[in-house]
Amino acid sequence: MSRLVGLAERLGMVFTNMTNLIIEKKEPGIAIVKISRPAALNALNIETLQELKISLEELAKDEAVRVVVLTGDGEKAFIAGADILQMKDLSPNDGVRFSQLGHEVARILELMPKPTIAAVNGFALGGGTELAIACDFILASEKAVFGQPEVGLGIIPGFGGTFRLARYVGFPMAKELIFTGRKVKAEEAKAIGLVNAVYPLDGFMAQVLEVAKSISLQSRSAIKAAKRLMTEFSESVGLNFKLDYEAQTFGQLMGSPDQREGMSAFSEKRKPTFQGL
Repeated sequence: MSRLVGLAERLGMVFTNMTNLIIEKKEPGIAIVKISRPAALNALNIETLQELKISLEELAKDEAVRVVVLTGDGEKAFIAGADILQMKDLSPNDGVRFSQLGHEVARILELMPKPTIAAVNGFALGGGTELAIACDFILASEKAVFGQPEVGLGIIPGFGGTFRLARYVGFPMAKELIFTGRKVKAEEAKAIGLVNAVYPLDGFMAQVLEVAKSISLQSRSAIKAAKRLMTEFSESVGLNFKLDYEAQTFGQLMGSPDQREGMSAFSEKRKPTFQGL
């Protein structure tokens, strides 16, 4: 983790010495944070979340950065979810801590005093959708696929999806997506209000950077004030309670018969047979 200290001072280059992230800076004042675990479709393990937390904290403080873009390495995945192979053997207490770490990353994206854009280039499942909806808005490629498939693993969304998703699509649609676990392709995601725009995969990041540039040229103080009013004050009273309750519930499901069956079935590439009440 020590190699991430002082990240802000080193943003003039592309970083390849991080285990799971690539961070680069584009003019004028745009930082691109790229999840880079292509062999795991950029799935979020504990190490990746820790690197994201430290890196985003540095970017939030860096006065040279005006806009942060979160995306995934390669053309297949933004973030294909949490790393189930690492998560499947977590204890309830470890499950709570894992959920809380995801919450910390999402809250930095949500509350940092500069705009955050999710550039969803492929699969954004589970924690991928949850980090995307923690950003200020989502731009998607035509290949993007969203979903909260956790119920098929015997758990619930644990990085804020049980309340943030409804902000985008409304409670009835959010409930349908979470209860069924079904996947939503880019055009449907736009139709239900989950994403702002859908672009061809060819040239996708160029389109995203044009949007980011248009924001970076505006008044920094005005955008900071607007974001604070629109985000921080909107649900500040009850949000910490909701996050804590979600983390506790997520953790309680770790070690349950359905969680063990769901994640074992995923690992063994078979359909689960759930027995839980």
